[in-house]
Amino acid sequence: MFRPLRKKSNAADDAAARELLARERRGVLAVAGDDGYPYAVPVNYFYDAEAGKIYLHGSKRGHKVDAIGRNDKVCFTVYGNEYVDQAEPWAPYMQSAVVFGRCKLIDDAARAAEHVRRFALKYYPSAEAVDEELAHSLKATCLYEITIEHLTGKQVQEK
Repeated sequence: MFRPLRKKSNAADDAAARELLARERRGVLAVAGDDGYPYAVPVNYFYDAEAGKIYLHGSKRGHKVDAIGRNDKVCFTVYGNEYVDQAEPWAPYMQSAVVFGRCKLIDDAARAAEHVRRFALKYYPSAEAVDEELAHSLKATCLYEITIEHLTGKQVQEK
C-alpha cells in the first residue's frame, strides 16, 4: 500500500526514525484540504514511543480540524539532526521521518488532559508552568492522536 523508499542507500532504520520523532520539537502535518488542495501546516507535537502514537493540539475550529473531520488520513514529516562534515561544509547531512497514519480527535476529556500535560512538559520549562498554562487553556484545546500505519526514515547529504 505504501511506496518503498526509492533510494535505499538513504534509508535510516526504524530506530533512527523513531529517535528523530522523539527528539525534534516541530513537524509538518499534511491533510487533504479544501477543494482537493493539500494543506500542510507546521505544528508542535509529542511522540509517545511506548504507544507508537503522535499527539497534536489545536483549536476547536479551523482548516486543520475541518480537513481531519472529512478525511482522517494524514502525513506527518519531521526533519532535523543536521550536521556538517568539515571536509564538505557546504553540504550538510540531515535526517527525516515521514509518517503515514490515521488522525482522530481524542474525545475522552480525562485521557486528553493526561496527554496534553505530557505534551506540554516537552515544551514548557517546568511542571508548574505547565499546570498554570493548562488551568487557562485546557478547555479550549483539542488533542489529536495519529496512529502510525507506515514510517520511513531517511538520511541524506544535501549535495
